[in-house]
Amino acid sequence: MLRKHRQAAWGATVAAGLALGAVAVPSTPGSAEAAPDPASGRTSMSVGARGPIAWTACGPDRKAECATLRLPVDWAHPEGETFGLAIARRKALDRKARVGTLVFGPGGPGDSGVKRVTELKGGIDRFSDRLRQRFDIVSFDPRGVGESNPVTCSAALLDARPSPVITSAAEFDATLAYNARLRDDCRARTGPVYDHADTLSTVRDVDAIRAALGEPKLTFHGSSYGTLLGQMYAETYPRRIRAMVLESVTDHSVRRTGRFLDTEIGAAQDSFEQFAAWCDRTASCALHGRDVHAVWSDLRARAARGELADPSAPGAAIPEFGLVLMAYKAFYDPDWAGLAQKLAALAASKPLKRTSSRTAPVTPTPPAEVTGKDNFTAQFCSDWSLPVRNYAEFAAHMRRLERIAPDMAHARPLMAVSVCLGWPRPVRNPQHRLDVRGSAPILLANSVHDPATPYVWARSVARQLGRTGTLLTYAGAGHGSYNSGSCMRDTIDAYLISLEVPARGTTCPAT
Repeated sequence: MLRKHRQAAWGATVAAGLALGAVAVPSTPGSAEAAPDPASGRTSMSVGARGPIAWTACGPDRKAECATLRLPVDWAHPEGETFGLAIARRKALDRKARVGTLVFGPGGPGDSGVKRVTELKGGIDRFSDRLRQRFDIVSFDPRGVGESNPVTCSAALLDARPSPVITSAAEFDATLAYNARLRDDCRARTGPVYDHADTLSTVRDVDAIRAALGEPKLTFHGSSYGTLLGQMYAETYPRRIRAMVLESVTDHSVRRTGRFLDTEIGAAQDSFEQFAAWCDRTASCALHGRDVHAVWSDLRARAARGELADPSAPGAAIPEFGLVLMAYKAFYDPDWAGLAQKLAALAASKPLKRTSSRTAPVTPTPPAEVTGKDNFTAQFCSDWSLPVRNYAEFAAHMRRLERIAPDMAHARPLMAVSVCLGWPRPVRNPQHRLDVRGSAPILLANSVHDPATPYVWARSVARQLGRTGTLLTYAGAGHGSYNSGSCMRDTIDAYLISLEVPARGTTCPAT
């Protein structure tokens, strides 16, 4: 039986690594005025445009500022219910050289932009000293995340999430039933934001931030899932962009479930191959001189039998999906040395007494007093229609993925599909090709060997943007490339500060 703490971790780590923090922000009503949207002809709300934002000192050093904007839950009905959008800012360190405000679009979905700004280590240090000198850095917790009306659910129900590795029609049906119960529970506890957590709604929120800050045009840096936000902002408000960086690019034109899985899982397999090749040529690798693929295959088999001991939880077994997830996350930095050490230790560990690693069918769970947060499902499943009709179709996907990615077929993107099984269609923000007209130049950045946002996705989005988009390539590995050496960082900084667009085809060497 898979331990419940493992199941809960699956739901929290479906997409890019989540780094959520509870940051206290004051609840301050914002003012609003209606303004025509030049892109669509519709009227939008510019919240906070009539008065200054009520900032309050926050963060561990008290040098950041936090606030809350009151925004419409449904932008189609701005006079209706509102929610509080948590935002945070650090002012430019050189006020005389200040260019303006840089708005950061957090990834995930589910990452906290407030924490990105307020925290020192693993937060604001993401940005170069040069950017911090020249820009106010602002970010936010997207609706349904962190302090922005978070999606709240029964903790017991979240803990009972079934494995995304479905091996029978009964398990497929049980997953559908579980997903329906979780949706109903989260919707009831969260309120109307649950059904308005899509990225198109967040686009309106970002424009409200821009207006509240008094910025005539947006300077934006989106990372991972935040690149979808940037792309859709460019579609909606192309003439309101000063500069836009899309780093680790999401391709929202991928419409078929099979294509989504193939490209995502294929990127994970590519990252595994890079890791194995590094071990082969690097004497310091803990698996150097061994067949990495064979070691990995044996560990997966032991995990599938429930015999692989979890060193972080004595007496517990690591499920196969958890093992693959551990490697997948290590590919983000990438931390190949650390992963090799972990795998070597696991390979040398004594087997546990065999237990089942499958998840028992979930029985209906009564409402619980203890609640948890689901920072992924409502957002992702509102943006992506990835239907699987039945178990036979799911099994066909799995057989194909095992051929494409024999080492990483059970990587995290599989869960992105499983948690959305049975989601009502049509989704609020379905996939489509980009249609950006009249925007300032947009800079894309991507690693060639990115485990989560494949390089083919970045190339596809660059083609969709046409002359508007320029792709800056990092020739190395990892998810996120801004801090992958001075070439990437300096090129992106020069664009954001001085609007210097690199030549097409520019590639920065691996570091």
